Amino acid sequence: MKRVELYEKIRRASRDEGLGIRALAARFHVHRRLVRQALACATPPARKAPERRAPALGPWQAVIRQWLVDDQRAPRKQRHTAHRVWSRLGEEFGVTVAESTVRAHVAQVRFELENHLERVTVPQTHLPGEEAEVDFGAFAAYIDGTFAELWMFCMRLSHSGRGFHLAFANQAQEAFLEGHVEAFEHFGGVPRGMIRYDNLKDAVIKVLLGRARLENERFVALRSHYGFESFYCLPGIAGAHEKGGVEQEVGRFRRNHLVPVPKVKDLAELNELLAGADAADEARTIAWRTATVGDTAAAEAAFLRSLPEDRFDVATTLWPVVDTKARISVRQSLYSVPAGLCRRRVEVRLRARAFEVVAHNHVVAHHDRALHKGEEHLVLDHYLEVLLRRPGAMPGSTALAQARASGAFGPTHEAFWSEARRRLGDGAGTRAMCMVLLWHRSLPTASVIAGMQAALRVGSVDAGVVAVEARRHRDAGPPAPAVVVPIGARLTHRPAPSLAGYDELLELAR
Repeated sequence: MKRVELYEKIRRASRDEGLGIRALAARFHVHRRLVRQALACATPPARKAPERRAPALGPWQAVIRQWLVDDQRAPRKQRHTAHRVWSRLGEEFGVTVAESTVRAHVAQVRFELENHLERVTVPQTHLPGEEAEVDFGAFAAYIDGTFAELWMFCMRLSHSGRGFHLAFANQAQEAFLEGHVEAFEHFGGVPRGMIRYDNLKDAVIKVLLGRARLENERFVALRSHYGFESFYCLPGIAGAHEKGGVEQEVGRFRRNHLVPVPKVKDLAELNELLAGADAADEARTIAWRTATVGDTAAAEAAFLRSLPEDRFDVATTLWPVVDTKARISVRQSLYSVPAGLCRRRVEVRLRARAFEVVAHNHVVAHHDRALHKGEEHLVLDHYLEVLLRRPGAMPGSTALAQARASGAFGPTHEAFWSEARRRLGDGAGTRAMCMVLLWHRSLPTASVIAGMQAALRVGSVDAGVVAVEARRHRDAGPPAPAVVVPIGARLTHRPAPSLAGYDELLELAR
């Protein structure tokens, strides 16, 4: 019989028959103490679980706890099971204890670790325009058919949940700073309060006591320029929840917009894809909210601090030396510069996705940054002066191979070069080709190609003829309407004389 039913019968017999405590105890064969409890309350008191001691396991409880605490930093598939804890106690310490006792203790310790007060998070209310969170997330994409591991900069406004995502080939300081600049311009303003970070090396040089940090000077300059505050989360697992919004945002965006793995031509096309995904996310809603992310962000925009008048310059200045192959090394990749700068030191203004090479206060080269370390990016134009003297080096040159692969040296160039070598010989024909390529520096590409086509039509491989035809193509306007003049009629208007042809001859002579 259940105890609650027994209580009911005792109470009914006392009420209906007027039996006393001693008589009730005798009838139901229970102790008088139980009768008093039944008469006092219809609900039986909860039974107290016996407190059992584990004398064999007692001295080793601290060791087991330390093993399980260390497991929190170990890979999930390489953590202790209760059976492994029991095995280690026997193997390493010679402890003789029942495995069931160890299992019970392990379960209790795990429950305490998982439900410790430090793990409890407090719900937060984020005011409009006050806070944002920043993080980098890894992902992969096929760039021009090559598998590449990339990094995604993410900034998320804490109030509206609006996110900004930008792909980079690395997570260096230039990408970190450029991501901020692009994000602020995307949002149309800057949070008035703080932006939360983990301890990224691009912002933090050294983690000090508590939340104190030794910060990077470039990051301090960025923060001063835009006027926001920085908040650094605690290192490790303890601080993961302090910027949980952007942590979840990186994963959500990656699952929804980067699956399957994107296949794009270059990094610019990939960032266009990310921008389209950001625009599509404006229509989504978060949890129980009724307004979309875009509507909430539009209302939040009025609370953001206005952007400063000038844009922060994220470029890092480097001073590499040009080697004997007219190349400089930038972040472990090689790039060409004009051959005349060989063995000289040049200035590089490095940004996250591209950089400029400056010599004698003039920009002499511009390159997109390589996606992988060890790549070699050479521009054929940088070697033309050398190839004029050494035409035999052109057919097998790396710069020519890359120009062909990129389309800069196209079918018209190939046809002109082949005809020039056939008529003038390999050396002279290659020099004629190099002279034509030099015209790309001062004339539009389409005009130079049109000039080569016109020269080939008249059977010429002279660079001067190409230049004249290229300028004619560049300067040509819409075709003039045809004028029919009757036979025998007298012309009353003659075109004004021009020295344009003479100027062209003078330039060719020079």
